[in-house]
Amino acid sequence: MLSFKDFMTVDYTPGEPEQVSWNAKKRHRGVVGEETETTDEALDFQARQAKSRAMKKNKSKIAMGRRRAAKKAPTKDRIEKRAQRAAIKQIFDKLAKGKPKSEVPYAMRQSIEKRIAKMKGKISRIQKKLLPDIRQKAKDRQGSKAKK
Repeated sequence: MLSFKDFMTVDYTPGEPEQVSWNAKKRHRGVVGEETETTDEALDFQARQAKSRAMKKNKSKIAMGRRRAAKKAPTKDRIEKRAQRAAIKQIFDKLAKGKPKSEVPYAMRQSIEKRIAKMKGKISRIQKKLLPDIRQKAKDRQGSKAKK
């Protein structure tokens, strides 16, 4: 989807020929009209480090968004996502033999996550069972916030 900035004409390299400026703009914003590619591949070490730095840089913005989101009641989609995450966590705990995710070695964690990716049916069944509990927890959380 195009954003407003895609229609703005900004000269990123003043005094340069038009083609050079256009190429600089494409590098800066990505090619106009093309969606950025998202991959489901696991990040390598360098990419994880870069993502870590980016998250540290934006941690206050993320915290502010988390505080704002906590005040709102969760949508149906969000509740389903929470149930899915809880189902995946249950399966992970079973495959990791009760070890917490942080204590499982990185290579083993990757292999477990690959196995979990193949268990879509099992995840959805567990997710359906967990939905009422997750919904009730969300209601309780909202209720306790209203009392404060």
